Amino acid sequence: MANEVTVPLLPCASIDDIEAFYGVLGFRTTYKQRKPNACVGVQREDLQLQFFEIPGFDPEQSYGSCLVLTADIEGLHRAFADGMRAAYGKVLVSGTPRMTRPRARKNADGVGGFSVIDPGGNWIRVFRHAAAAPAAPPAGRLGKALANAVVQADSRGSAGQAVRILDSALARPQDGDDPVEQVEVLVYRAELALVLHDPTTAAAMLARARSVTLSHDEAERAASAFDNAAELAAALP
Repeated sequence: MANEVTVPLLPCASIDDIEAFYGVLGFRTTYKQRKPNACVGVQREDLQLQFFEIPGFDPEQSYGSCLVLTADIEGLHRAFADGMRAAYGKVLVSGTPRMTRPRARKNADGVGGFSVIDPGGNWIRVFRHAAAAPAAPPAGRLGKALANAVVQADSRGSAGQAVRILDSALARPQDGDDPVEQVEVLVYRAELALVLHDPTTAAAMLARARSVTLSHDEAERAASAFDNAAELAAALP
């Protein structure tokens, strides 16, 4: 039998906070009740999520998660980012809630993805549909370090381990390092610093990224990283 629909049911501390946050991302409320159990349903086009409230629930201890498959992760990320800018004046990159950027995931066969961490601490993991071609694996030393760090932070939520990987790579510069990969590593390191509430390090990493000498072609390849750097700079206190 075809055309089944699965709707994740995820925990939260406040259905009001959930409803407000997903409203920012362009979702509409499809159902809400207070008694006998507080719960809310939200929907954006074909994407449906439901949440139940647990008194005293700690979002930092949440294991709630689900996968969303789409052919256009960039478009969905852009729509979510636009909603955040309109509501908060910036894209949320640290704390709870927050959102990561689309990146190829080494632990998902190179398929690109990003995550939304909502007020309930739930990880909504958005991946490019498997029918799309995966990104080629990185060839350079810094690119490989970046790929490993993304697995730790963006997939496993272990920003501290990702920082150790990147700091080790940055501490051992080599003549053959790709300057574009250097920029990408520095910008991601800045993002992780914000996740870890370390704006001083974030600002220093962004300054280092801006100081990397790039050719015209390299600057074009690094454009996405510099777009991310601008978002991070806007998030600095």
